[in-house]
Amino acid sequence: MLRIPFRAYAAPLNALGLIIAIFGMLMLFPLLVSQYLEDVAVKAFDRAFLVTFFSGVALFALTYRYRRDLRVHDGFFLVAATWLILPVFGAMPISAQVPTLSVIKAYFEATSGLTATSATVLSGVDKLPLSINLWRAFLHWIGGMGIIVLVVAILPLLGIGGRQAANTEIPTPMKESSLTPRIAETAKGLWGTYILLTVVCCLAFLLAGLDGWEALIWAFTTVGLGGFSNHDASLGWYNNGAVEFIVAFFAVASALNWSTHYLALSRRSFKPYLRDPEIPLFFGVAFVSIVMLVAYLMYSDYNAGFFGTLRSVSFHVFSLASSIGLSTGDFDHWPVFGQLWILFLSSFMPCSGSAGGGIKMLRAIILYKQVWREFIRSLHPNVVRPVRISGKPVGEGVLHAVLAFSFMYMISIAALTLLLTASKLDLVSSFLAVVTCLNNTGSGLNWVGASSTYRDLNDFQIAILCFTMVLGRLEIFTLLVVFTPAFWRR
Repeated sequence: MLRIPFRAYAAPLNALGLIIAIFGMLMLFPLLVSQYLEDVAVKAFDRAFLVTFFSGVALFALTYRYRRDLRVHDGFFLVAATWLILPVFGAMPISAQVPTLSVIKAYFEATSGLTATSATVLSGVDKLPLSINLWRAFLHWIGGMGIIVLVVAILPLLGIGGRQAANTEIPTPMKESSLTPRIAETAKGLWGTYILLTVVCCLAFLLAGLDGWEALIWAFTTVGLGGFSNHDASLGWYNNGAVEFIVAFFAVASALNWSTHYLALSRRSFKPYLRDPEIPLFFGVAFVSIVMLVAYLMYSDYNAGFFGTLRSVSFHVFSLASSIGLSTGDFDHWPVFGQLWILFLSSFMPCSGSAGGGIKMLRAIILYKQVWREFIRSLHPNVVRPVRISGKPVGEGVLHAVLAFSFMYMISIAALTLLLTASKLDLVSSFLAVVTCLNNTGSGLNWVGASSTYRDLNDFQIAILCFTMVLGRLEIFTLLVVFTPAFWRR
């Protein structure tokens, strides 16, 4: 008989209480903005802050005597619980301000924010209080780097080990490598780099003509690789080439490995970028895609002139390749092949160690080299040909993990698509909704296209996609392992 040892999980629950309390403290930012602007969302943030902060404090106090270093099981439990529970609190200001939203749709909006997916059930966002739109974008920014990584920098100060929590969340197939000997120092270094890039991005938007609040909203959205906007027309509302360039530039920067950015800044050298095996492939595939799509669109029914086509294609290739999923509005008018191609890019283009979704570029490289090795072995069965990344052999354990992840990625798409079709959503929309949510891209085609929202889906379909977004953000195994009976056995 399976028995769940609740006391055994008191330590990660203690850390979860701290995370919830810190998440509540983060709500003070939009609350103070709301009070400063005297908008109508003050009460919504007041209640959300009080409930969130004191819920976290209560959980932390009740489990305080069980504190200890976190083990492997604890790390999985903490990360899964964090990403499933935080949207409950994150949805509170949105739900209070938009009372017509069902509970599950408000949860969907907050989950999309924290997982940096950008899928939305809201329309008329232009009419929302600025503080609510700021909170939606701020959720992207919090989830972009991961609140676990932020708290890991604090946990050692409280006597709680954080390496297992960080290792289960950091999106990379080689999780055991650290930039610094202590995980807390790594977390601080990554967050410092993240904040610096956000500040530079915000300044760039100011120079492009956006006002202060809009620049901040778009900096959070862009660097967090989200996609929430303060306008229903998203970037198309501005029709500004400079704004599009800034979004594309910083989205690409955020889609690269944050470890590489940190090493380049700390060493004051560009060599880490030259040594990163993912970067040449990222820009190489993007360049080939731009050339191919410009040629294809120029000789199709889509005719915006060469420079208009080049501008549109370049932006959308980098937008979908980075998984930020933003659109300037004309993406929906492309031929279907062009739309499917850039949607395909979101499945593998973001680099490991970024907030982007999909299988990640590093896994794609390893898969390609593994397939090529099998071709060679079929011709020369006795040849010894290890898979190498940057000249170093990749361990068999990593190869097996990459193959297993890729298999589960495909199985997840198939199973979740079948669930949605069982709920009477058409096959194309079901497949595209699952792919965009699993890749944390948000923008798809058909009912879930770049110029539409998810508001017409029913509550069951919304719940499935909430799970899909978290599944993609935590790279499948981190979440699924918690739902296995073996996990709960002593």
